[in-house]
Formats: sequence, C-alpha cells, structure tokens
Amino acid sequence: MSLIAKRLFAFVVVGIVSVGCGGALAAQPSPKLAQWTAFVHIDRPLDLAGPRRDGSFVVAAAGKLFLLAPASGMVTPYAPGYRSPGGEEPYIAVPAVGHRGCSFGANTVYALRLAKGHGVVAISPSGQARLFAKPSAPGLIDGIAFDETGRFGYRLLVTVEAGPRSTVVAIDCHGGVTTVTRHAPKVEGGITVAPSTFGRFAGDLIASDENSGRIYAISPGGATALVARSGLPHGGDTGVESEGFLPAQGRFTALLADRLTPGNRHPGDNVVLRLSSAALFAAGARPGDLLVATEGGAKTDAVSCGAATCSARHVADGPAIAHPEGHIAIVR
Repeated sequence: MSLIAKRLFAFVVVGIVSVGCGGALAAQPSPKLAQWTAFVHIDRPLDLAGPRRDGSFVVAAAGKLFLLAPASGMVTPYAPGYRSPGGEEPYIAVPAVGHRGCSFGANTVYALRLAKGHGVVAISPSGQARLFAKPSAPGLIDGIAFDETGRFGYRLLVTVEAGPRSTVVAIDCHGGVTTVTRHAPKVEGGITVAPSTFGRFAGDLIASDENSGRIYAISPGGATALVARSGLPHGGDTGVESEGFLPAQGRFTALLADRLTPGNRHPGDNVVLRLSSAALFAAGARPGDLLVATEGGAKTDAVSCGAATCSARHVADGPAIAHPEGHIAIVR
C-alpha cells in the first residue's frame, strides 16, 4: 500500500467508530466542528419545548414560562399565573402539533414539579397549574418527553432517578401512570423518543447518564441497551444531558438553553444557543441523527443508527463557559 493510500485509510478508520449491537464506542472529531452561538438573552433559561401551532417555542426560565418566536428572537411572557414551586430543573414538554392518541391539550405545557411533592403539573395558557400525575417511585424526578412515535402509546414519559437506577413511567392523557421499568440505568435531562427512522432503536426512549457519558435506549418493554459512549468529557454537571433528533429532511436550526449557574466550572451565559443545519452537516451530521450535548461547554455528538450498528461523531462545541440544560429543540 502506498504512503498516500495508508494515510487515506487511517483517516477513514478514525473518522467514525461503530460496532454491532452495542452502539458506538466513542465519538471522533469531525474535520471542522460547528459552533453553538448566542441567539437571545433570557434570565436563567432551563428548557425549550415545541414548536406550538403558531411556530413559537415555550421556554422555561427562572421558574416561569415564556414564548420564543424563533424568526425574530422576540421573547414574551406566557402563562403568567404559573411559577415553579422550586427545584433546580423543572423541565417541560408540550405535545407535538397533530399529536396522535388521546388529547393532552394543544396549548397545555407539562412541567416537572420538584418541590412540595414530586410529580407532573399541567399548565394552561393562563397559568393555571394543576397536579396532573404523581409517580409513586421514590427519588428525583428529572426527565420528561412525549412519545410521538407511538411505541409507548403516545403517552408522556417521565424518569425518576434513585441512586444508580432510574424508574421510567408512561402517563396517559387522564393522568394514569404505568411503570415501564424500575431498573433503567441512572439517566436525566432532556430525554427524547427516537423517530421511526432511528434504526434498531426506533421508538425507544433515549436518555443519557452525564456521569459516564453513556447514551441509552429504553424500550416499551423496559429493556435497556447502550446506544453509544459519547467520548466527550463526562461527570457531574459535565457530561451528555441534552438530546434532540434532527429532521429527516430540510433545513433547520437547533436551539439549546444555556443557563447561568454561578460557582460552576461552566457558569453559563444566560442565553439560548443556536446552531444551523448547514454547520452541522458540514461537520459530519446527517439527517435523522440524534444530537446530544454536554452540560459542560455544549460539546455535541451526532449519533446515527441503522439496523445493526450505531456511529457517533463529535460535530460541535459551544462557548467554554456554556452550561446547557434540558432538550435540544429543532426549528424548521
């Protein structure tokens, strides 16, 4: 083999690491990393959910709710009667436009309640908050996402962390709670459900462990499989925690909350970060990929999965001080 051929072979080998059935071992850097940049300033942004029918996104920030117009960056108060009763990470979810299954209410926001008894509250546009569901599992309630693929019956999924394990529950539109598993690995953050295009993990709940950097898939039957090891820095307040799926086609912008967190190694910016599809694709991401970002510095992987294997690639970084939280939202 010639010297040029050897170098070309080496480049191909290190570009992507993938294995059968166990997920990607670790992400490798792309030739040119994309960069998350500041989009709009908000006081202590924690999470984004949407889009709503009018194209706006709900932003949870400083214990209150706002609407973000992604075209203009305009932020307006929403549901003024609501204020989180406390807790560091009251993440939010809204049903997709055209959500199938029984109705959760097109303009209703669902938020984790971390104080005064854990549970999920449903918040009307006026800000009326009612206790919607109360999972019985002990521990920290720390993840929320709607199933829009259907394998969980189009229900609302919630994770509850206790020590090294997490309980996953599915909640129907009447607040009925069913336990999916009590034995998932420790996970938290911006959990999401994989679309039908995500290979062997289609329709599974995707969630990450920031301490190990592992990304897991949890099936409707409660089985857990490793999707990928991110290969990014990991540990408390450092590792992968935010997830979102790229559209299968078309242009888009990814949004991510970057919360001010004084005293942390990554103290945050008090902004919503954004990243274009053009920059992501130039860095090696592909349509339909899973995007995962670290809580420390918004270091980002794109994960592709087929019928038998997964591959992960490091595609983007954020500002070094960034402290992302919650879900990665996609603006079409």
